[in-house]
Parts: sequence; C-alpha cells; structure tokens
Amino acid sequence: MTEISAIPICVAVAEQGSFAAAARSLGITKSAVSKRIGGLEAHLGTKLFHRSTRNISLTEAGEIYLAHAVQALGAAREAEDAVAALQGEPVGHLKLSVPMSFGQLHVAPALPEFLRLHPGVTLELSMDDRVTDLVETGMDLALRAGTLPDSALIARRLAPIHSVLVAAPDYLRKSGMPRHPQELVQHDCLHYAYSRDPQEWRFLAEVGEITVRTRGRFRVNNSEALCTTLLAGLGIGRLPSFIAGSHLAAGRLTRVLPDFAMPAQALYAVFPERQYVPAKVRAFIDFFAARVGQTHPYWDVEAGLS
Repeated sequence: MTEISAIPICVAVAEQGSFAAAARSLGITKSAVSKRIGGLEAHLGTKLFHRSTRNISLTEAGEIYLAHAVQALGAAREAEDAVAALQGEPVGHLKLSVPMSFGQLHVAPALPEFLRLHPGVTLELSMDDRVTDLVETGMDLALRAGTLPDSALIARRLAPIHSVLVAAPDYLRKSGMPRHPQELVQHDCLHYAYSRDPQEWRFLAEVGEITVRTRGRFRVNNSEALCTTLLAGLGIGRLPSFIAGSHLAAGRLTRVLPDFAMPAQALYAVFPERQYVPAKVRAFIDFFAARVGQTHPYWDVEAGLS
C-alpha cells in the first residue's frame, strides 16, 4: 500500500521534471519525494528515473510505469468525483489552466471570491499561452479562446471574444487615421506572434470579407506586451477586447476602423470527458460564466463595444 501511495509523487516528478519542483507542487519536502521514489524503485527492483546533477528523465521502465500510473491516478480521481457528486457541495483540489494575459487580467482577480464561496475547494492556477494536454498534465479544467480542435474534451461556450484594431492617440495624430483597411499598408502594424498568420488581418464589410497583408517592425508572443508597445505609440495593432477594453474606456487607446469588424471568436471552458463531472468543475464554470456575462462580456460593456 505504501507503494500505491507513491503513484502521485512519481507522476508529479515526471510532470515537473525534478524532485524539487515536484516537492513544491505537492507541498512536501524534496527529501520526502526522494525517499518515496527510492522506496518505489526498490519495491519494483528497477530504476524509474535517470538522475544527473542537472536534470532527471524517465528510464524505459519509468515510461511504462508512468503510463499506468497516470491511468491509476485518473481512476482515483473519478472515484473521488463520484463521491463528491453525491455530496453536492464542491470539494477537492481544482487544477485550472488559462492563457497568460486573460488569466492575469480576468481570472486571477475573480479567484478570491470563488474561494470564499466554496471553502471546501483548493485551487491551483497554471497560466500558459501554449495549449497543453489536460489529461497528461492532470488539469481539471482549462479556459481557451478561439477555434477548438477536434478532441475528446467537453467544451462549454462562455462568452464572445472580439478583436479590435487600436492605436495610441499620439500615433494617430502623427500618422493619421486610416479610413479603409487597405490603407493599413501605409502604417506600422504590430503583430501577435501566436496568430495563425500574424500579418494577415481580416475584416467583415457589406461587400464581403476584406483581407489585408500588413507589415511592421515588431512582433511578440504576449498580448499584454503588444498592448504596452501600442500604448507607447509604436503603431496600430490587433488586440482582444478583454485587453483593449479598459484602455479604450480611459482614452489611452483609440479604436481604428470601427466600421470594419474583425471576425469574432469565443471563450470556452474545456475539461476531460468523465462519467462524473466534478462539482468543483461545474461550480467554477457556472461562477465564471455569470461573472463574465455570456452575451455581453463586462470588458466590452465598459469600453462601449457592446
């Protein structure tokens, strides 16, 4: 039974890439992690991890053990979910993955209220713009924007995500306000690197879709960093309204080409398919959907975009 209780520790070491990081994620000491892994390896009669002074990696036996350990851990969580569903009240540890900028601006400020409402829940927030595998990383829930790929994940639409073109007032005084999307080729355009095609901007008009190939001297993979450069007057850029909204409302940014809408996307809550959806997952989805506003998100309302 001692070896069975080491399964979550083994999975944490494999996920985190070191004993120290696994210890921090589990809230125990590094020596305790090392001792439990050593005991598990002694019980199995083989090494699960290659160790060096710089890194740690799975052995062939470790790869095989990890695959079964992840399944066992998932089954244990399913059992906990089934019991929690009978109790009704959300309890347990909720692991939530969100995009970096959205998480910092709109998720993190909401968490104190959620935790006050549900004292039986503990929460671990992971902020990363990369799309990670929820099952492999042990995440209960993720918030994702855009078009979702086909997968076994369950998705619930939470709110629309609008993109807007913006620039600082100083830039527009210096370089002029474009009146048509084609005039953007005469401007310095700043680009978000994780877009499917950062330089191709699409607009919806009465005559149909207009596509413009923009150019500029700056590209970045973080929307808040992009916003910072726009505020500094470097050019015109495309931002999600959840970032641009407060700056538009305060007059720090000005909307460009407001008569030419850009294609909208959506914010989704996604979670692994399970026989029992944990009460903690349902509780967070319902809480956040109500907070955001499913038809007209509060950031759009504040900026007069909705």
